Amino acid sequence: MKRIIDTEKLNITGKKIREARHAANLSQKELSARLELIAVYTCRGSISRIENGQRPVTDIEIDGISKVLNVSLDYLFNRE
Repeated sequence: MKRIIDTEKLNITGKKIREARHAANLSQKELSARLELIAVYTCRGSISRIENGQRPVTDIEIDGISKVLNVSLDYLFNRE
């Protein structure tokens, strides 16, 4: 099956997730722990790969990340 995505990046939100995490003064490990509190289980390594565009992010993860980092989905998708 041919790839639909024509870039090497597997998500378009990674850079904004990293920016929002830094603005919230959270490490990747701390973000992972806070996500776990709302039943979104994403390990620190997965967060690193998401931020680097090496891993897709699920809808559940992106929703949880926006809640924990207190940013809108529009911000994460660069629509603001």
